[in-house]
Parts: sequence; structure tokens; C-alpha cells
Amino acid sequence: QVQLVESGGGLVQAGGSLRLSCTSTRVILSSASVAWYRQAPGKQRELVASDTVSGVKNYADSVKGRFTISRDYPSNTLYLQMNNLKPEDTGVYYCNRRSGSGELWGQGTQVTVSS
Repeated sequence: QVQLVESGGGLVQAGGSLRLSCTSTRVILSSASVAWYRQAPGKQRELVASDTVSGVKNYADSVKGRFTISRDYPSNTLYLQMNNLKPEDTGVYYCNRRSGSGELWGQGTQVTVSS
């Protein structure tokens, strides 16, 4: 069954912004490390941004200064704010939750950036 649900993807012009959301009705996102990954056509899935339980955030070099990962605890939602988007940011973006009990993935949301 689906436990993580992403939304917010779409088509945007280069230089534009999108905010992705990931939520769950079955698991608590604040009690685990979370991350956003992306997979471009013909490429391997790569880590975009992560946030540990203790609040340590890390970003791929390619998105530093443009993307921001954050959580809203009351709504149990994980966000990825993406600004100044580039065509190379195109791909399917996945939400990930990792804890001692295992790893969960969402079904992905498509982001397409046109030049």
C-alpha cells in the first residue's frame, strides 16, 4: 500500500519555481530521516536533499542555494522548495523516509523544466 504521497510537480519554465509536498496518513515523518531523490530519464536515481531527525540538512551540489528541504510537523508534510529551476532539474522526484524499521518511498511526481 502507498504510504508516502508526493504532489506539486508540473511543467515550469527555466527560472521558475515549484514546491513539492510529501505527506503520509500511515507514518510520522518527523520521527525519521527524510529525503528527496530524483531520477532523470536514462539516469540513476540521485539524492537531492536530506534532513535528519536532528535537523541536519544536506543538498546535492547541483541544487545548493536553489532548493530547500523543510518539514511541517503539525500537518506531517515534507516539502522541497525549488527555485531558479533549470532544464537539468527535470525528472521524477521521490520522497523517502528512513528509520530503524525500514525505508519507504513515494510513487514520485514529475517535474519538467523547459528551456
